[in-house]
Amino acid sequence: MLWDMLPSGKQPGGAPMNVAIHLKNFGMNPAFISRVGDDDLGVELMEYLHTKGLDTNFIQTGITHLTGIVKVNLTDKTEVTYKIVQPVAWDYIQATPENKRLVMDSDVFVYGTLSVRSQQSRETLFELLKDAKLKVFDVNIRPPHLERAATEHLMLQADVVKVNEHELHTVCSWFGIQPELETQMKFLYERFNLQLVCVTLGAEGAMVLSHDGFHKQAGYEVEVQDTIGSGDSFLAMFLKEYILGSTIASALKKACAVGALVASHRGATPNISESELDHFLTVNQ
Repeated sequence: MLWDMLPSGKQPGGAPMNVAIHLKNFGMNPAFISRVGDDDLGVELMEYLHTKGLDTNFIQTGITHLTGIVKVNLTDKTEVTYKIVQPVAWDYIQATPENKRLVMDSDVFVYGTLSVRSQQSRETLFELLKDAKLKVFDVNIRPPHLERAATEHLMLQADVVKVNEHELHTVCSWFGIQPELETQMKFLYERFNLQLVCVTLGAEGAMVLSHDGFHKQAGYEVEVQDTIGSGDSFLAMFLKEYILGSTIASALKKACAVGALVASHRGATPNISESELDHFLTVNQ
C-alpha cells in the first residue's frame, strides 16, 4: 500500500491494494490488511480507499515509519521498473486477533512477495497463512527485494500461484529448470503441489495449468498507456470468475480482456465497468 511516484505526479499503488480495488470494482467483497504512516501521504491513501468503497478497518497506522513510496520508471511502457523505498510503514504490519479472524472468515487470501522483505511483516504473513482457506500467491519479484528461502516458503503455502513470464523464469532458474514455458509451469505445479499455476504473458495473453492440463488465452490488442496494474486487474477478474465457478477458459478470457483495458488507461486502478468489458469482448470476438 503505497504511492507510485511517476514523472506526471503520484498515484496510489501497490499490487495487493490494486487487486483489492479491482475485486471491489468487479462486485466482490474484499478487505485489505496493510499499514500506513501517521503522515499526509497515509491520510491521502486512506481517503483514496474510502472513495473506492474499500473496507479500511484492517489497515494499521504507525507513528515510527512513513507511508510507502515507489519511484517508477516508465521509459519502457511495456516493462515498468520500480525503486521501492525501505523501510516504510507496510514493513511493520502486526498480526492481530482481528486480522487473523478476517483471514479465517474469508474465502480467499491473496498475498505477495514484497511483504516478506522485512522480519515483522514476514512473521505476520506466515502467521496469517496458517488460517487461510484458499491461498493465492501473487509473485511480484522486485529486485533487490527478493529472498529465495522466503519466496519458496510462500510458494509451498500456496494453492494458486500467479506469475509473469520473467518471474517464472527467475524462480525456475533457482532449480536449474530450462526456460521453456510449459516445462517451467509443470515444474512449479508439481514441485509445490499447486491447484493452479497462472502465467501472464503481457501482450501475448496468459496460460494456466490445472489438473486437466494447459489452458491458453491470446492477448487483446490495445493502445497501451501504461501497464501499471494490468496484472493486478487480471488476477482480480480471474479470481472472481474462478470463485464463482466459471471454466478456466472463460475466466482467462475475461481476465486477459480486463488486463488489456487497464493497460489502455493511465494508472493502476481505472474502474472498468461490466458494460465496457462486454463491449470489448464483443468487438474482439
